[in-house]
Amino acid sequence: MIGRLRGTVAEVSEEDALIDVMGVGYVVRCGSRTLGRLPPVGDEALLHVESQFGEQTGLTLYGFLAREDRRAFVLLRTIQGVGPKAALAVLDVLPPAELAQAVARDDKALVARAQGVGPKLAQRIVTELKDKPITDGPVAAFHGQITAPAPPKPTAVGEAVAALLGLGVAEAAARRVVETAAIRLGDGVEAPALIKAALQELGR
Repeated sequence: MIGRLRGTVAEVSEEDALIDVMGVGYVVRCGSRTLGRLPPVGDEALLHVESQFGEQTGLTLYGFLAREDRRAFVLLRTIQGVGPKAALAVLDVLPPAELAQAVARDDKALVARAQGVGPKLAQRIVTELKDKPITDGPVAAFHGQITAPAPPKPTAVGEAVAALLGLGVAEAAARRVVETAAIRLGDGVEAPALIKAALQELGR
């Protein structure tokens, strides 16, 4: 699973962006709010990624500029009737903090402003997100509770292995070439350099 991508913005379309990571292009689906805030083509971007696999669509990457946005997307996807497109649409009109406020106020009309989200689905979203940590920070003002701490950042080795898995490399082979590259390149090496060295080792 790919959890984060750092690379150059190669292309931006209406629904996705192409991120070049050491010569490997990743197509990442994004909401319009995220696409509008991406750096210009040719500049570096860091995207928090949610990887999802469908029998018909295969692996699809959904990208967000903030970890909070990714968390809210994952929460929305747990709700029956909320597909990826609807989840992105909700976050286009309501960033996580505003979504938390709407949920706290039972404001289904605000949620229903999202494209493709009707009143019944908006009510389900408001109901099922009650008492769930939508934002990273304290949410006492919203839900009367404190969120769990953010998960630790992935290591460079873990990030590189995840990238190779996303390219179809078997896990055992991915770990072997990445760990070999990490030993050869030394402490402090970053994920993009590990990915490049591992791909060279694999002859890609």
